Amino acid sequence: MPLDLAPAPTSRRSSYRVALRLARRDIGRHKARSLLIIMLIMLPVAAMTGAATLYQSSQRTPDEIVKYELGSTQARFSVLPVPSADSLQDPLNDGVIASSTGRSDPEFQRTDPLDALPAGYDVLPQRMLQLTTGVGEALVSLQGREVDALNPAFAGKFSLLAGRAPRDGTEVLVSPGLMTRFHLTFGQEFTTSAGTFAPVGTIRDAGVSDGNSFLYLQAGQVPPGLSQGPLTRQSVSYYLVGPEPVTWPQVREANSKGVGVLSRSVVLNPPTLEERTVAGSRPRDASTEAVAVYASFGMIGALALLEVGLLAGAAFVVGAKQQVRELALLASSGAESSTIRAVVTAGGLWLGGLAMALGAAVGLGAAAVVVHVVRSTGSARLAGLHPDLLLTTAAMAMGLASCIIAAMVPARQVSRQPVLGALKAGRAPAAKTRRATMAGAVVLVLAAGLLTAGWLLGRSTNDPDRQADQLPWVVTILILGAVLAVAGLVLLTGWLVIRLTSRTQWMPLSLRMAARDSARNRGRSVPAVAAVLAAAALAGAALVLSASQQAAQRDSHYWGALENQAYLPLVVDSPTSSAGTTPPSRQIDAEELSTALAGALKTVDWTRVMMAPESLRTCSDGPADLTVPARTATSNCLMYSLAKPEANQCPRTPQGRITDPGDWRCRGALVADQPSDRAILVGGADDIRAVLGRNASAEALAVMDAGGMVVTNPVFVTEGKVLLQAQDVRTQVPSPSGPASVHATVRSDSLPAAVLEPAAPVPYYGVVSPETAERLDLHAAPAGLLVQLAKHPSDAQVDAASAAAAAVYGQPGIPFQAEPGISQDTQWAAWSIVAVAALITFSAAGITTGLSMADARQDHAVLAAVGARPRLRKALAGAQGLFTSGMGAVLGSMAGSVPAVLLVLSTDMRTALEVPWLHLSALVVAVPLTAAALAWAFTRSRLPLSRRSLTQGH
Repeated sequence: MPLDLAPAPTSRRSSYRVALRLARRDIGRHKARSLLIIMLIMLPVAAMTGAATLYQSSQRTPDEIVKYELGSTQARFSVLPVPSADSLQDPLNDGVIASSTGRSDPEFQRTDPLDALPAGYDVLPQRMLQLTTGVGEALVSLQGREVDALNPAFAGKFSLLAGRAPRDGTEVLVSPGLMTRFHLTFGQEFTTSAGTFAPVGTIRDAGVSDGNSFLYLQAGQVPPGLSQGPLTRQSVSYYLVGPEPVTWPQVREANSKGVGVLSRSVVLNPPTLEERTVAGSRPRDASTEAVAVYASFGMIGALALLEVGLLAGAAFVVGAKQQVRELALLASSGAESSTIRAVVTAGGLWLGGLAMALGAAVGLGAAAVVVHVVRSTGSARLAGLHPDLLLTTAAMAMGLASCIIAAMVPARQVSRQPVLGALKAGRAPAAKTRRATMAGAVVLVLAAGLLTAGWLLGRSTNDPDRQADQLPWVVTILILGAVLAVAGLVLLTGWLVIRLTSRTQWMPLSLRMAARDSARNRGRSVPAVAAVLAAAALAGAALVLSASQQAAQRDSHYWGALENQAYLPLVVDSPTSSAGTTPPSRQIDAEELSTALAGALKTVDWTRVMMAPESLRTCSDGPADLTVPARTATSNCLMYSLAKPEANQCPRTPQGRITDPGDWRCRGALVADQPSDRAILVGGADDIRAVLGRNASAEALAVMDAGGMVVTNPVFVTEGKVLLQAQDVRTQVPSPSGPASVHATVRSDSLPAAVLEPAAPVPYYGVVSPETAERLDLHAAPAGLLVQLAKHPSDAQVDAASAAAAAVYGQPGIPFQAEPGISQDTQWAAWSIVAVAALITFSAAGITTGLSMADARQDHAVLAAVGARPRLRKALAGAQGLFTSGMGAVLGSMAGSVPAVLLVLSTDMRTALEVPWLHLSALVVAVPLTAAALAWAFTRSRLPLSRRSLTQGH
């Protein structure tokens, strides 16, 4: 009977079971190496899972919105600031206008929310109050709420934390932040502008942080003067209690009257996109900033995953080498190469499965702890624990895939070795360089093609709208090109090692031996270089992207004044009288205010009174009577600005995007900001230096003396002149550049102009001389006090300055705010990113160096046997770490920086591209030096004899 040599039907399944069993036993025998691989995979999976969970936890669900904002009420009615009836709110946020034509209707009159309430509901009002309390001799502001906070209808929104409910008109509830701020205890009297009260309990508002200072008052506890006045309607919200829901048509009708509504039924069942869009509304500017941020995270995430895979691969290489003799014995007993390969790959399956499960559990657990701590401390930053199943599953799948792929390469290498040679030497053969070199060259060419294609696609059109549509494809291509670039360099590492070590005769002995050892033992050096390369690529990409994002933030920073300057108005509204009337505006004594601030702050360099056209605070807030002149002896409704020539308008697309962010017409002071009544100043050379941070040139002073104007932005200048226009703020006319409305111009004056760009784009059009202001009838008057500080004030100093200013103003609500500038934390943030990136790369260098030293233990034993001194062996270990880490750091920095630069050039950040050469250089130098120092320090002077050496000696 002939022999049947065909494999049994279940032999493949049996071989897999054997492979899984052998891999499990090997993991148990080498616990340290297995734990290292598990940690390498678990940590990024945990990080990605935790980050995704925390991000989702920061987004309120519809159920949380209605619980935290409405309690058990049906809806909230409040003022919605719309310019006309053609506007609709966001269904989930009654304070955001989601769709509008942008048209401003001068005849539009907003309805009081109280008059828009539907019938059939019980009404619970909440009124926001501006209160004050004394701190020493100064007054500080305090937020008050007139609301029945403990009403059962507010369950879920308000909750009693400690203490009890008030029993009479002298007892109140407060927030925990108010108790801490003013060092109060229950029962201790507390005097405010609303009266003297004793707090008996603390209230938590689920929608805001406990750290805010709120005083909760009942209706009978509020003096009549505080609940009346022109601002009452804007500060009151009405909550409806009843069985009937408030529908979206009712919300639309309320929006058309200038009333916003947060409805329980609408939040839980939002309308369709068509139902919440106003006919003829302007297209929304879908900025690509968010896409750019996600693209940055996508590239960093892809490189991080590749780095983890290569680090795990280096660990698997060492493990496979230690398994060579065992696997050769298995092959000599008749096991097929696929079984040998499966034994090593099964280790990746075991370790990857365990690592992804632990990573997901650790990430979710850590996120749950963070959410619990944040919520328990009264912070509203996290709404609740919201696990993201999709992103968690993706992170687990990527972790498992990276571990299996990391195990497949050494598995294939070990399975192809000759059995006899493995039994005799017990060492895995070096990988074939030629085939890897050819594959690396092909992959690198493909990566270069993808990077070039992505960059060309991003630059294929100058239309920002089309660029926004193409951005997802551009980002995908560039991320794929970045990953392939690292993979191609990894495959070429063996060839590069041979080429770099072919001419080492001029090097010291330790470096020469390290170079030759790296070329001879490529199975050890290539994984080490590859792992550091991937880590350095991750660090390089992170540095370029973060530096460019910081540069973009610097470009978009709004400057209220020069750095460490504060501006306080010298004309303020008078407090509302008890009869509900508003007295005329008051002029503040500048010298008194300056003295008070200097006494509260010890860092005041100088103060200066700024002159500007007459304040608009005297303009009537009621319905405009255009039969009355814009300026009278007792009122002023004229605001001055500079006209922007049509040729100097910033080019924009139909969707509102800027065509070219680098265009000079789109940059500089007041290029896109709304002007204020202090945008044009009256003064001389000292005032120019104070507000612009630059000395006026002789030409600028000559122009100003000749009746002209020193202008901060050339965008307002044409043929050496500017057009100064006076606009009546009571009027609304269609804008020539769009559907929005502008104020009607009642007077225009052409003036000679000299451009003096400020040190920062501060909100000033420019400066005219007092003589020119008098000639143009600008009615110049003291507008504000400019305060220059020596350094940015601390929170305590800001509180002291605000209290001192409130004492002079005689009312709160005018806080002291110093311009922080953009240089406060920028450098520290950049260097902190360097530290994190360096830590990642140092970890990779340390792990791979340790693995290489473990694999080279037998070589060091041979050196010791032939009489090599410990100093030489330590120097050799340091040189090996220096060589592998240095090569990986240099190649990785280039592999990460180039795709990151192309990614920045393909997004809205292209005008803010910044390559941090200093930080990259520090990374490239520090990583190999650190790896060399670690290798030198941890190389033992005396080597213990191994069991195999003792056996061979006998």
